[in-house]
Amino acid sequence: MNSSALTLFPTAETKPLAQWIIGAAMKVHRALGCGFLESVYRNALAIELRSLGIAFETHPTLTVSYEGETVGEFQADLVIERELIVELKVVEALAPIHSSQLINYLVATGIDEGLLLNFGAKSLQFRTKTRLPSPVSHINSQLLP
Repeated sequence: MNSSALTLFPTAETKPLAQWIIGAAMKVHRALGCGFLESVYRNALAIELRSLGIAFETHPTLTVSYEGETVGEFQADLVIERELIVELKVVEALAPIHSSQLINYLVATGIDEGLLLNFGAKSLQFRTKTRLPSPVSHINSQLLP
């Protein structure tokens, strides 16, 4: 076996981005446990992401338009390498409304993959969501160029 072809540790090329984020979130949850505010977990996760060399944005502002007029703004918790939206929760258990919120963020940004992380349970809970491709003209995002 050619040793140069052997990968001893996963890299960004061999492991999906969401799995890297889940691994980092598990590390944070093991260290901090449950019960802190969402901002504590977001800040700790940011430290992990920086240590992994993963590019991310915190709280990018997204706008929603209706009939050509802005009707609201909201912020996603994290956008990872412009490819993955991460929504953080600190609740006893994830509910369907949390998934709906993430899906709305995916539609608003045009990003295809989302990750829902819940630090409020005894063990880290996570769900992945994928945006179905369909044009949405009433939602605009300041995140995208």
